[in-house]
Amino acid sequence: MSPAEALAVFAAGVGAGTINTIVGSGTLITFPVLLAVGLPPVTANVSNSLGLVPGSVTGAVGYRRELAGQRPRLLRLGAVCLVGGACGAVLLVTLPSKAFDAIVPALIAVALVLVVLQPRLSRAVQARRDRTGATAPTHGGPALMAGMFLASMYGGYFGAAQGVLYLSLMGLLLDDTLQRINGLKNVLAATVNGIAALFFVIVAHMDWAAVALIACGATVGGLIGARVGRRLPPAALRGLIVVVGIAAIVQLVLR
Repeated sequence: MSPAEALAVFAAGVGAGTINTIVGSGTLITFPVLLAVGLPPVTANVSNSLGLVPGSVTGAVGYRRELAGQRPRLLRLGAVCLVGGACGAVLLVTLPSKAFDAIVPALIAVALVLVVLQPRLSRAVQARRDRTGATAPTHGGPALMAGMFLASMYGGYFGAAQGVLYLSLMGLLLDDTLQRINGLKNVLAATVNGIAALFFVIVAHMDWAAVALIACGATVGGLIGARVGRRLPPAALRGLIVVVGIAAIVQLVLR
């Protein structure tokens, strides 16, 4: 890797760490750069997964205030995401590389619709609960558990727009603010990236120079993303999610 290529990979890591902390989809920045510098697709994918872990951790640390009081929820969802991420990592080394190509853009599109409609849907759900006297499940109930498992399976497999899927599911099924949900998303994404990376270290070939460059960049980006993301009002954060999600769909369709 030439100095210019190394700088490009580091810069991609900074960008990915930043956008992952605020929304998700940082893989859409780093993965194409790794391909451009000559890494094979699977090597680029697994190296990227490991490299982004430190950025997820620093992003989660930056959102520690929003995580206050969420430990029981985090433990429940974290266990589900851990298993889902491990399953996705296994799928990456056993399934053809195009296995998810057709369905992923559609999944992201549905997630974006849910993000846009989330305030209205939440009000409708709450009004129905008020009429029936029901209470919202503290941890989202079985529907959220199933959705997060599938989203984490996809995250362990590839991960582009994984954060968008998490935010749409939790935003709809949890009675909480978008910023607190975003803090939760960062910890869960770190969990999935971490378990997938651990599996890849054992069974797959890594480009350790790329891992180190992305890790250094993503660590810086995670800190930047936390400072920026925590200051965004809900409407602006929701708008950014939509923009990033549309970019993800376009890139995946054209790839």
